[in-house]
Amino acid sequence: MATHLPVVGGYVEGFGKTCRTDDWKSGPLITLIVFSTFVIYTTWAALQGNHYFHDPYLSPFYSPVLYTDPSVAGAAPASHAWIGTFPSWWPAFVPLSPAILILVFPGSFRFTCYYYRKAYYRAFAGSPPGCAVGPLNARRRYRGETAMLVFQNLHRYALYFALIFILILGWDAIQSFRPPGKTFGVGVGSVILTINVVLIAAYTFGCHSFRHLVGGRKDVLGHCGEPSLASKSWTKATWFNERHMQFAWASLIWVMLTDVYIRLVSHGVIRDLHTW
Repeated sequence: MATHLPVVGGYVEGFGKTCRTDDWKSGPLITLIVFSTFVIYTTWAALQGNHYFHDPYLSPFYSPVLYTDPSVAGAAPASHAWIGTFPSWWPAFVPLSPAILILVFPGSFRFTCYYYRKAYYRAFAGSPPGCAVGPLNARRRYRGETAMLVFQNLHRYALYFALIFILILGWDAIQSFRPPGKTFGVGVGSVILTINVVLIAAYTFGCHSFRHLVGGRKDVLGHCGEPSLASKSWTKATWFNERHMQFAWASLIWVMLTDVYIRLVSHGVIRDLHTW
């Protein structure tokens, strides 16, 4: 005799209860592990303020470098910083880390991403942990993304910063092929940084807000049956959008591995293989 009886709509009562027979738990569990690892590592790396630079490689977590402290091991030189060295008025309780100033922008874009919302709502809040699976708090009335979650509406504005960061990271990738004293050179770090910006761009171009921006907001995309720039852009964005989940995770993991690689090279733990 069944312990949990289906209610209206085919659902069963109780957290994690469901009529599903497939392995629905693996998805939220993997999300919980991978996303937690990323958040913990990124927070740790951002607070270090060192070993994020090994000429010509710059960690994406620290790009662009607004301020720097050249006396710190593995820090960018003053000539590489947009503004210069840290000013005297810098608060003593704030770590002298360039990443503190810029991570909020790409971080807010990912945190408010439509796909990531579904992923971490299920993995961390159990709201619900899976489609047709009982939520953690079934009695709480669904209010959408209002009240405390109203900040999620900032995603469409965070998109503009994300697009700017593609240009910045793209420039870093180009610079990684220009080693000190050389016109051109290829290293493992150069390849890693290039793949990083390609994956981030693919993830950004598949964003629902970007797809809306380039054409989704229009009632008519073509002109007299002929494709327009808007229709072509929307079609390309749709291709990325259909693979948004894959690019979201690939870019998330790769940007973390990029920082790990540059940090290990800067520490001297591993040696970067290059042509110069």
